Amino acid sequence: MELEHDYNALEPDTILNAVESVGYRTSGRMLALNSYENRVYRIEREDAAPVVVKFYRPDRWTHEAILEEHAFSLELAAEEIPVVAPLQFDGETLLTSGGYRFALYPLQGGRWPDLEYSEDLLWMGRFIGRIHAIGRKRKFKHRAEISIQRMGDEAAEYLVLNKFIPAHLEEAYQTLSRDILSMVRQRFEDAGEYAVLRLHGDCHRSNVLWTDKGPHFVDLDDCCNGPAIQDLWMLLSGERAEMTVQLIDILEGYEEFSSLNLAELNLVEALRTLRMMHYAAWLAKRWQDPAFPLAFPWFDTTQYWEQHILELREQLARMQEPVLTV
Repeated sequence: MELEHDYNALEPDTILNAVESVGYRTSGRMLALNSYENRVYRIEREDAAPVVVKFYRPDRWTHEAILEEHAFSLELAAEEIPVVAPLQFDGETLLTSGGYRFALYPLQGGRWPDLEYSEDLLWMGRFIGRIHAIGRKRKFKHRAEISIQRMGDEAAEYLVLNKFIPAHLEEAYQTLSRDILSMVRQRFEDAGEYAVLRLHGDCHRSNVLWTDKGPHFVDLDDCCNGPAIQDLWMLLSGERAEMTVQLIDILEGYEEFSSLNLAELNLVEALRTLRMMHYAAWLAKRWQDPAFPLAFPWFDTTQYWEQHILELREQLARMQEPVLTV
């Protein structure tokens, strides 16, 4: 089947026909859920609980990379780790209909975690520790890896070559990006050799839902290979002293199931910097998608790029400070 390359052609009938292609009877009612990279919908059924359907963005992931994501989710679920894994139909999780690749998931509710209490941080630490215990067994073959080249060098190059940086800021941005990526490389050298494992990859609060039974992840779309600290640092917030206390609680839970090479703490601010640079380039690469200017109207304004450069300068200063300790 030739795959469609235009999300604008993803109309309600196309969505419902995809869900009904597996034998489900839909009621015709649907709700678009908060997702920009893919298109995700809550679909009501006539005779059963609602389901969630995710249509994968064309050309983002290969077929093999998506199947690795699904296999990882199913592997975690088989160990009773609370992740929302795709539903299987005759053993298949990645389906096609109307020229789109899609997957179906059970609908699971919950709230975003506050993570204001030690017990919540301990719980999250245990949760991620269990994921990493499974993630260490092998590496992904078809998915991305955390790297300075992909998230830093290529991101900066894309923004400059495609004229997203305003002309009067271009020299400042290029000089700063060179300096900041040099410091990022220094932090990676300071960390030394570290284990590379399968990660969630995008472990922030928006991808976690909390119920009375505890947390569960709802999205492994960015799972990748990389250092364990990648799945821990995004749970930290506030000033240095606050982050230190949070990290102690997270690691207490984490180390019940896995272990962290503490030298990876050298990577915290370096990884934060790479995420910021990669995020700006991600928005730029998606700017032709009509959904992005509507959702991010502040992007690609002079004010945005001035603020982005200021934040990168602050990151350069942070990477020159002593690393977090526990």
